[in-house]
Amino acid sequence: MLATIESINTMVNNFVWGVPAMICIIGVGLYLSFNTRFIQLRKFNYAIKTTIGKAFHKTKAAKGATTPFQALCTALAATLGTGSIAGVAGAIAIGGPGAVFWMWFSALLGMCTKFSEVTLAVHFREKNIHGDWVGGPMYYIKNGLSSNWQWLSIAFAIFGTLAVFGTGNATQVNTITVAIDSALLNFNVASIENLKTINLFIGIIITMLVALVLLGGIKRIGMVTEKLVPFMALLYIVLALGVILMNISHIPAVFALIFKGAFSPSAATGGVVGTLFISLKKGISRGIFSNEAGLGTGPIAHASADTNHPVKQGLFGIFEVFTATILICTLTALVILCSGVPFTYGVAAGAELSISGFTATYGGWISIITAIALCCFAFSTILGWGLYGSRCIEFLFGPKIIKPFMIIYSLVAIIGATADLGLIWSVAETFNGLMAIPNLIALFLLSGTVVKLIKDYFNNPAYIEKKSA
Repeated sequence: MLATIESINTMVNNFVWGVPAMICIIGVGLYLSFNTRFIQLRKFNYAIKTTIGKAFHKTKAAKGATTPFQALCTALAATLGTGSIAGVAGAIAIGGPGAVFWMWFSALLGMCTKFSEVTLAVHFREKNIHGDWVGGPMYYIKNGLSSNWQWLSIAFAIFGTLAVFGTGNATQVNTITVAIDSALLNFNVASIENLKTINLFIGIIITMLVALVLLGGIKRIGMVTEKLVPFMALLYIVLALGVILMNISHIPAVFALIFKGAFSPSAATGGVVGTLFISLKKGISRGIFSNEAGLGTGPIAHASADTNHPVKQGLFGIFEVFTATILICTLTALVILCSGVPFTYGVAAGAELSISGFTATYGGWISIITAIALCCFAFSTILGWGLYGSRCIEFLFGPKIIKPFMIIYSLVAIIGATADLGLIWSVAETFNGLMAIPNLIALFLLSGTVVKLIKDYFNNPAYIEKKSA
């Protein structure tokens, strides 16, 4: 049975992340960039200034909404997880160092894609029966496109509901157990024979914590993520910069390897990674896995923001992609490549490779700190994707099913802590690709609306000072 599922998934995955998908993702990103006159570059300084500035403003959101910063943190909570740590390791191991270059390329276009998604999500959002703002691809398809395209909203919601269990939960919990197990083994606190029992206990604890937060609704999720995300991001950045500084002499060679591997992966990996497409595919797919630009998930969180204009929240999307991929993913890649930790190209790798980059530089004691950081990353991702799943299933079946969904979603943590997730990782990547298809179609069709909203925002003194434009 598992062999059949794996065979079918491989076939679908090869199509979803094959040449057509690469053309669609890159094509829509380029199309949106040209249509908006590369707003991600043209207004980059303004976006960074605006979004970081909001972090230090203590504001209260209206009923049924979150503050813009809480919405950003909830979206970042979902992206700053295994995609930024395990995903980068996997991309380098299978696609070579050149995959990092293609991650950067996907992020450059992804900043505009995410900006457009968030802007549309806020513009076409609506309130549910509880008075909460709800939005995302299913809503901007429903409210922005004609009835001929409504099937896309249902397709997105179905793929989104299925994707959250793997991408948002099981794989994240697996990262937590790998980090904790590594720390316990390094300090001889536990033996390999005891790990199964320990992992089961970890899964139960995570299940209770996830249920406690998610059942509290969007307000509680926002309150938790706005405290957790800045802490974990700062901790990880400091640790990673320490590795880079201690191996600073390797930096020129590493960047040379990245650029060489981007266009000649065979030369950079000794012939193990033979084709440019493998490097490009792994870089772009794992880049999207880290920043979710094009998937349509992040806008679900941003749609709850208490903001007076869609573009104002859209600017947070630019910052989100920059943080998740350009900053965090690059630091992870440099930790792996600068530390000189041994690994074999062509062999799948995950969070353990990233952890070994830290331990090779600092020593075994750092596994405790990396375990804490990875637990924070993964737990926050579980919360963010829990919100995404609840919004998708609410769109399909109404609000009464949200609580049962949250309970089932929380219990999946036990599976993630105790089962072999080789197939689940692959299935999760497939559903990520399937989610992107209806969303990318909608972004292409609604690009004109994005351009109109940009003009309305930057030409209106009520929203922005002229000197800032």
